Amino acid sequence: MKLLVLGGTAWLGHEVARQAVGRGHEVVCLTRGLSGSVPDGASHVQSDRDNDDGLEAVSAMPWDAVVDVSRQPGQVKRSVRDLRSAGYYLFVSSASVYANHGPLGQDEDAPLLAPLESEVMETMETYGEAKAACEKAVREGLGADRCLIARVGLIGGPGDIFGRTGYWPMRFANPSAEDGTVLVPDAPSLPVQVIDVRDLAAWLVQSCERQLSGVYNVTGERHWFAEHIAEAREVAGHRGPLATADAAWLRRHGVAEWAGPKSLPLWLSDPEWQGMNARSNARAKDAGLVLRPLAQTLRDTLEWEVSTGIEKPRRAGLTQREEAELLTELARAAADGRGGLATGQPWKS
Repeated sequence: MKLLVLGGTAWLGHEVARQAVGRGHEVVCLTRGLSGSVPDGASHVQSDRDNDDGLEAVSAMPWDAVVDVSRQPGQVKRSVRDLRSAGYYLFVSSASVYANHGPLGQDEDAPLLAPLESEVMETMETYGEAKAACEKAVREGLGADRCLIARVGLIGGPGDIFGRTGYWPMRFANPSAEDGTVLVPDAPSLPVQVIDVRDLAAWLVQSCERQLSGVYNVTGERHWFAEHIAEAREVAGHRGPLATADAAWLRRHGVAEWAGPKSLPLWLSDPEWQGMNARSNARAKDAGLVLRPLAQTLRDTLEWEVSTGIEKPRRAGLTQREEAELLTELARAAADGRGGLATGQPWKS
């Protein structure tokens, strides 16, 4: 198979290209060259897709399949225009295209956001709308039988520079407190859904090989937050106490949800968003998606965290100093009767 990866140096695109090479395919990665190098065995074409002629160097080649991870509607529209002769187009979209993130278990037929009208996504505030516009451009430009839309959920595993899946095993392996206490949000029944980047890439490459068409939620298995924490503790060998704090206390002390500075990754307190990590992946599994155990993803991610330095700047989580200060304040609140310091095993969902 002659495969064009529009991307190929960042996390997911690199893994797609790497696995495709490993399966014996001829792979070309088109990138601006700003996110790293292409995998060994793949070829590299450097070009900027923001330019109208950005695909000129590859547009005349007879591609069996194209994989596109863009979030910019203008880029995707130009790609569909210039790569119309490709036999197959796989667009990596996002579960963020859905209009409602409250209910659990929604499938691919759930309502979508209105597509972004602009060709440029200026901020992440319109990420879902931008991906919806990209989907629309692919389907209308190529036809449903020549393309696949992969609506991807939270990606985890080795290489997670965003820090959302690496934080918990890293923190349990490196507690901030001398007695090993780790701060967790009191949200045992929060759904969490992580797909290992290696499993995702494998399914994308195999879908190209099969020329699989349609729309799929490509997400991990749903676990409760308590289960996720228990797995992270186990792979890290953590035997210290847990300190739980409720959403109101955490917000008062400046702790953010989901990701970003001074956050507790994967935590969401608003029930209107908890279905975001609980979408049905039945259609993709029926189409060959194979998912490894969560424990393996967390264990391998911890190894990657250690190999790249646990003190590196993080894009999600608490620093050791931030967590230590919060634990001290929580213990003080418990002693004063203003709150509780809960210790012991993870909660049961």
